[in-house]
Amino acid sequence: MQIPDLLLISLAEQCLYVYSGKQLLHSYAISSAKNGPGETSGSGCTPRGWHQVRAKIGAGLALGAVLRGRRWTGEVWTAELHEQFPGRDWILTRILWLSGLEPGRNRLGSCDTFQRYIYIHGTPDCEPMSQPESHGCIRMRNADVLELFEQVPVHCRVLIGEARQAELASMF
Repeated sequence: MQIPDLLLISLAEQCLYVYSGKQLLHSYAISSAKNGPGETSGSGCTPRGWHQVRAKIGAGLALGAVLRGRRWTGEVWTAELHEQFPGRDWILTRILWLSGLEPGRNRLGSCDTFQRYIYIHGTPDCEPMSQPESHGCIRMRNADVLELFEQVPVHCRVLIGEARQAELASMF
């Protein structure tokens, strides 16, 4: 099995591509920020540029496990639980916590991806994919984020950009 060394996220295509070297291993539908791309803290936007997976959270939890403040609440998402908390930004199953690698763009100061708590995480399967709907993070289907979590090592590089896959792939 090849170990991924790059996650390429195309905001234009609302897709996450998994690479090992120059070889594309897999792709997943995602949902990025409803507010579009941007790096400023409090903007509700998805930060662009080079990042890394800084931490992996949720190993061993059930599919649909509810996470708040990067901790398991003891709950597993259900439609009934969703109805009880209709405005909640659901973070489910696993978290890949991102950290920016470009000082002044997505690292340090008011644009720090890590301090903004920007994750790749699971979301309820009733939420739409392939369209921007998140509060800044990268949302994925629960089964997809579980599969990705099991493959991706800590410090794996992540490139988030507005271009399509082919153009972004030419950057590495």
